[in-house]
Amino acid sequence: MWNFPLLPEAASTVATEIDAIWWVLVAVSIFFGAIIVVGLVYSAVRYRRGSKASRAGAMNDNLLLELSWSIIPLTIAMAIYVWSSKVFIDMHVAPPGAMEVYVVAKQWMWKIQHPEGNKEINELHVPVGKPVKLIMTSQDVIHSFSIPAFRIKQDVLPARYTTQWFEATKPGEYHLFCAEYCGTSHSGMVGRVVVMEEADYQNWLAGRRGADMMAGSGEKLFAEFGCQTCHRQDSGQRGPALDGLFGSIVTLSGGDKVAADADYLRESILNPGAKVVKGYQLLMPTYRNQLTPEQVNELVEYVKQLGGIKIGENKR
Repeated sequence: MWNFPLLPEAASTVATEIDAIWWVLVAVSIFFGAIIVVGLVYSAVRYRRGSKASRAGAMNDNLLLELSWSIIPLTIAMAIYVWSSKVFIDMHVAPPGAMEVYVVAKQWMWKIQHPEGNKEINELHVPVGKPVKLIMTSQDVIHSFSIPAFRIKQDVLPARYTTQWFEATKPGEYHLFCAEYCGTSHSGMVGRVVVMEEADYQNWLAGRRGADMMAGSGEKLFAEFGCQTCHRQDSGQRGPALDGLFGSIVTLSGGDKVAADADYLRESILNPGAKVVKGYQLLMPTYRNQLTPEQVNELVEYVKQLGGIKIGENKR
């Protein structure tokens, strides 16, 4: 019996669409490839040198034929382009209300933290049938977060956030890989995704709670580093207040406007001079070598909890 699947198990909402596009591309390639090969072989045999096949009536041009072999492939290609573009956009825009999970890549492991405070290494536990948004950054080099059964793969970069989302459709365990060569032990940078029923997932969360929620840890860091002396409403306006900041539109000193999303918050912590808010001087020092990526994530989660419009972001 055939026991060698061409594709991994499809276990996410987008996996079936990705597979459908793949099979259509294979079918179209085989169909047109067969026409070309069959026509080439037929012509090579029938009209070979020395054959008695009549060559009378050979055409120099045929407008209808030329239009057909241009328009038909173009129409098929554009249809596939529109279809695949829609799937690509759907894959990269998380639905409202998606639960968020932070991922930090490091040679050679995946460090994962849930906003409830639960931490994992090389494992990711998620509930079935619920959108999950991954907020990812790298502690060193470029990595790539890949779950073949979900048909997702996203580069994880240092000094910035990248995001990816999925919705698992089947409980079970699925392979997690780094799909970007990242150094000597790249092949060992693997893990697993455990998809659980909602009740089992909640029990797992409750059974592993021992640390503060990410926002709570971020609040402690906020106080420890004295951030409140500049970023509270009553701080004398040495720095912009953070209440209601997340998701709002910020006007910079040069007049440009940017969205205060997670990347903006992260950059402002590590490189405060990159985007100075209008009406404020650059007084804030960099915390690049003082905070770990996990601590930066906790501070970002804390600021998000202070309220805001939530443009382009989903709060758990």
